[in-house]
Amino acid sequence: MHDDRSITEHRLRRVLKERIKPAVHSRPVPLTVERWEAPGEPVPVAEGLAAPYGPCAVGAQWGPAWGTTWFRVTGTVPADWAGRTVEAVLDLGFDRMMPGFQCEGLVHRADGSEVKALNPYNDWVRVADAAEGGERIEWYVEAASNPVLVEHSPTYEGDRQTSGDQPLYRLARMDLAVFETEVWELVQDLEVLHDLMVQLDGADARRYGILHALEAALDAVDLADVPGTAAAARARLAPVLAAPAHASAHRISAVGHAHIDSAWLWPLRETVRKVARTASNALGLMDEHPEFVFAMSQAQQLDWIKTHRPELFERIKKKVAAGQFVPVGGMWVESDTNMVGGEAMVRQFLYGKKFFLDEFGIETRGVWLPDSFGYTAAMPQIVRLSGSRWFLTQKICWSQVNAFPHHTFWWEGIDGTRVFTHFPPVDTYNCDLGGAQLAHAARNYREKGRGSRSLAPFGWGDGGGGPTREHLARARRQRDLEGSPRVEVEQPDVFFDKARAEYPDAPVWAGELYLELHRGTYTSQAKTKQGNRRSESLLREAELWAATAAVRVPGYAYPYEDLERIWKTVLLHQFHDILPGSSIAWVHREARATYARVADELRAITLAAQVALAGEGTAELVFNCAPHARRGVPAGGAGVPQAPSRPVDLAERPGGGWILGNGRLRVEVDGRGLIVSAYDLRAGRESVAPGQAANLLQIHPDFPNMWDAWDIDAFYRNNVTDLVGADALEAAQTGPDAAAVRVTRSFGRSKATQWITLRADAATVDIVTEVDWHETEKLLKAAFPLDVKAERTASETQFGHVHRATHTNTSWEAAKFEICAHRWIHAEEPGWGAAVLNDSTYGHDVTRAVRPDGGQTTTVRLSLLRAPRYPDPETDQGTHTMRYALAPGARIADAVREGHALNLPERVVPGAGPVAPLVSVAGPAADADGVGAGAGDGGDAVVIEAVKLAEDRSGDVIVRLYECRGGRARATLTAGFPLAAAVESDLLERPLPGTAVGPVAAGDAVPLALRPFQIVTVRLRRA
Repeated sequence: MHDDRSITEHRLRRVLKERIKPAVHSRPVPLTVERWEAPGEPVPVAEGLAAPYGPCAVGAQWGPAWGTTWFRVTGTVPADWAGRTVEAVLDLGFDRMMPGFQCEGLVHRADGSEVKALNPYNDWVRVADAAEGGERIEWYVEAASNPVLVEHSPTYEGDRQTSGDQPLYRLARMDLAVFETEVWELVQDLEVLHDLMVQLDGADARRYGILHALEAALDAVDLADVPGTAAAARARLAPVLAAPAHASAHRISAVGHAHIDSAWLWPLRETVRKVARTASNALGLMDEHPEFVFAMSQAQQLDWIKTHRPELFERIKKKVAAGQFVPVGGMWVESDTNMVGGEAMVRQFLYGKKFFLDEFGIETRGVWLPDSFGYTAAMPQIVRLSGSRWFLTQKICWSQVNAFPHHTFWWEGIDGTRVFTHFPPVDTYNCDLGGAQLAHAARNYREKGRGSRSLAPFGWGDGGGGPTREHLARARRQRDLEGSPRVEVEQPDVFFDKARAEYPDAPVWAGELYLELHRGTYTSQAKTKQGNRRSESLLREAELWAATAAVRVPGYAYPYEDLERIWKTVLLHQFHDILPGSSIAWVHREARATYARVADELRAITLAAQVALAGEGTAELVFNCAPHARRGVPAGGAGVPQAPSRPVDLAERPGGGWILGNGRLRVEVDGRGLIVSAYDLRAGRESVAPGQAANLLQIHPDFPNMWDAWDIDAFYRNNVTDLVGADALEAAQTGPDAAAVRVTRSFGRSKATQWITLRADAATVDIVTEVDWHETEKLLKAAFPLDVKAERTASETQFGHVHRATHTNTSWEAAKFEICAHRWIHAEEPGWGAAVLNDSTYGHDVTRAVRPDGGQTTTVRLSLLRAPRYPDPETDQGTHTMRYALAPGARIADAVREGHALNLPERVVPGAGPVAPLVSVAGPAADADGVGAGAGDGGDAVVIEAVKLAEDRSGDVIVRLYECRGGRARATLTAGFPLAAAVESDLLERPLPGTAVGPVAAGDAVPLALRPFQIVTVRLRRA
């Protein structure tokens, strides 16, 4: 037989495109169109309906960037269409290749209720399944003219304040038409079979069977009468569509989904509308297709619908009860997980799961995070403590170098907790259920022979849209189709139950899920990151002092509502394109303003509680919110600090510069303003590598191959400029408590001013760096070359730390050339170590070098600022103030203590006298021989992370603490109030059958026994 495959395939493509698809909507009749341009920001629906509309026509230009145009669409169904299926085709000027990234619309009835959304693959509106002749149509389309910002080139269209006012779109089609059901079904048959056929091997008999069936179907189509011959064509295809799948065919659980970034190339306010549009379409599909299941994550997005579209929310609640609309994820938003603080990650689950429980009576069982940029090793424990059982991610398939070895596995966190995890082999969270993607999932699946199933989230996403009727048609046809994986539309929980039952002994991956891409997100938009870190710290303070006042001060009311509202605001801004700095300028401009308001509110809450606690008096009380005592003030208490044991010495250094000393550290700053020595006097040990200088600012070119705000590519290191020239250098004794050296440097169009400070009795050298930053496509680093032979470093993460190798023996280690750390990085060799601390920096890199003298230098660098031009062309331009420090001789516990101290400043309030801590934690007392102060001592190993009142308004005190050193610890938690009971709880403050918390002993003390890095939540019931 002659091989004429290419001829038939080309014939199919042309006939589909030019004849069959256009015949789906026949006998078009133009609708009457009028328009109204909403001034400024979007208006309420009632205002849009009542607006003064003017004439408009197909072909008219409309929509400046970020504008809203309301279209009134009217018409009458022709009398001779009675009994026919009728639809309107409303094409706002869509580019079919970019769903979710351009103009969109929501259709309303005249009474304001929503009909459905319009987007590039969903431009139809059903009028009637069986029309009545003369039926009148009146709809109102709220059309958003969002600019297309996906070209990865600098643009000022990303902020309404700088965008242009020229119309971006042209109205393409506004028609009533007869919907030819049989033609539409033929399109689905042809596309599914064609997509399947081209995935089959060229020698596969099944491929040729499909080819000849397609040819026969095309022969049956009369191109002059497609509707009249579609049924005959479909009959030619029926036998090949009826052939069942092989017994061993891969099984795909298809879950309807619309990944909607809560902000990215659009502002938050537009996401509010995107989620309403997407949910509206999903609900419509559910009405027509009872088998359809749609999963929606992010409680925040559902809360937006509840607030702004209550009628839509009521429809959602009914579909949730029916099992079709499935809340998933259990988090407030799909947050970043690298930079979010430990307590904030807890609150993502607390408020997310609480929303689903309160609104729908549903306890979500899994974590749905397909698109975040890597996943912290602390996550498994947090997931399990939230009451969740499974974890789903997708983004790891984007890694540049190493292919992740599993698709179904147990993920083990830093404490040993494991969670069942799936990484869909379809390699997208916007699956179209087409033959290419399904075949890729089956081929790509790494668990062959042990497992047989995977999950595919289907539907248009990123900017929303969700599943379409075409997706469901593909799922139906491929449910049991020879040559294809078996496709079953079902809930995520059902898939995970089946996958776990099939493969309970799946392999284990221990540690972080590091994404070998998007490393620049640890640094981009420094003020957004700084706002997040400071908000987390301020929330800790506000809750601690408010809880203390609520227990101690009669009449003081704990601000439950204010704190919850502020928490949810901060959690929203931890979304994985806001906190990472990868959103448009509008998003970050609003974020900076929001963080400023949050800070003002939290300072006011904190001050009110502290004033209530301090009482009337003139003594200067220092409130210490940190989890460790400092200057004689206990953790979580207030008092008068101790005087320093000795003043700080300041002397000129031979050869230029200054020497600072406090009896613990001796610091030399040379004539260039660089730290050339930071000597640990107690250990007799130098921390700065010989011949090198610490606090060295370095600048690199930073122009990655793609994804400007997201990526740092390794080749940036090929060029570096050390900023060693000083414009000015001066020193000052700032009283007996501190001495400082001030250095100013100019470079490019920028300027940096640094204060290098040594405080009395301090174990750290503190550095404040103020940069007036006006560079573009540059990366600013601060280097600390340490005289330490470290095979690995420890980086703080949520409730503990992760170890990362300093060498690059394998491609896995080499790929981690930029890493994330929270408040500190620690490097040590047996007997001595040092830590580099920060107050708002997340990006770091660590390298090692062997010197001619045989010693090893371990260089820790902080990534201070970047200057990418997309999607915000003015990223980080302006003034920034960052604080960091070097802690010579630090152990891990010292790094934890100093990291908290740097991030939690003391507050001074006048008052009557000391304020005792509401709760305290201490390790077992040493015996006469000092036994008890070893590795099992809880004195500095157990750290209190949060103190608050219970969410249920019972007045119970919630204390969250963790083991910080990576070893077992015993400690005693003591309540500063009469205690009735202490109960170990989960993150939603419900009782757990845990073993970490012992019974209340005399003196309101609670014994604790923690495993390495264990998180324990204790609910203290007041007597």
